[in-house]
Amino acid sequence: MTGRRSARALLAGVLLLTLLATGCGVRPSGVITGRSATTGPAVGAGLYLLSDGRLALVIRETKGNIVSPEQTLDALAAGPDESERRQGLVSEVPAGLVAASPVTATADGSGLTVTMTGAVLPLSAAAADQIICTVAEAIALTGGGDGFAPVTIAGPDGARPPRSCPVK
Repeated sequence: MTGRRSARALLAGVLLLTLLATGCGVRPSGVITGRSATTGPAVGAGLYLLSDGRLALVIRETKGNIVSPEQTLDALAAGPDESERRQGLVSEVPAGLVAASPVTATADGSGLTVTMTGAVLPLSAAAADQIICTVAEAIALTGGGDGFAPVTIAGPDGARPPRSCPVK
């Protein structure tokens, strides 16, 4: 009987060792680096730029105060700064396309409207998503909404259909 117990214990040990050796199915990856950790409360403007064609949230530091959605959109229209360009971030929002008036909530509470100075109908889908996500982030940071409401982008040439940020 002792031989059987020893054999079972050995078999159980081998099975346990086999299970541990196979892991949980997580594949190894390279080192993922990021920015250094922030100290104190984070204050900045959230802009959505493009990284390899996908939306990427970038926080630009501000001088101690939260900026308005209009200021955030103006920063987006200015494009990536030097550091962001070195990281491969780009923007499809045309330079100089700025918010013409305050970002407003629609009367029925179903969404937001952003009025821009230039034509909005020819904007690429990526540029429209950059604007939509950036304004949604700014509205959420300023306490004006939850960032999930659909955003209508309007300009002198008309308005794009309302759309929610695809990454929220």
